Amino acid sequence: MEFDNLDVVAVFNTYDEGVREKLLGLRQLIFATAAETKGVGELEETLKWGQPSYLTRAPKSGSTIRIDAKKSVPGQYVMYFHCQTTLVETFRQIYPLELAYEGNRAIVFNVNEKVAEKPLQHCIALALTYHLNKTRN
Repeated sequence: MEFDNLDVVAVFNTYDEGVREKLLGLRQLIFATAAETKGVGELEETLKWGQPSYLTRAPKSGSTIRIDAKKSVPGQYVMYFHCQTTLVETFRQIYPLELAYEGNRAIVFNVNEKVAEKPLQHCIALALTYHLNKTRN
């Protein structure tokens, strides 16, 4: 997947190689999940708080997903979700053991561990359709 935003490329280039590869894998999974998930539409890749961020452009079906290295813990990287949503709480209920969480805002990964791709893809789909699902309830 090519980059449209050179500022995002510049941020990816600041990461250590191992973390960069893992974050690029998350990026690819976000785009692949968006393409496979009904109602998501086009994704915009931008920077929010200096972090690569992914939001639904049209329709505005979902909540923003951000990814970054966890600067306080070398070898960890994170997928952030809006903390005022119920997303991480929902993920924790569905996947209590498959994923590691930080509070009500993030899924945390270690560079040396394999990502639980299917559960993570489901979580990404839930985030990208958050507003659609919220209006159905």
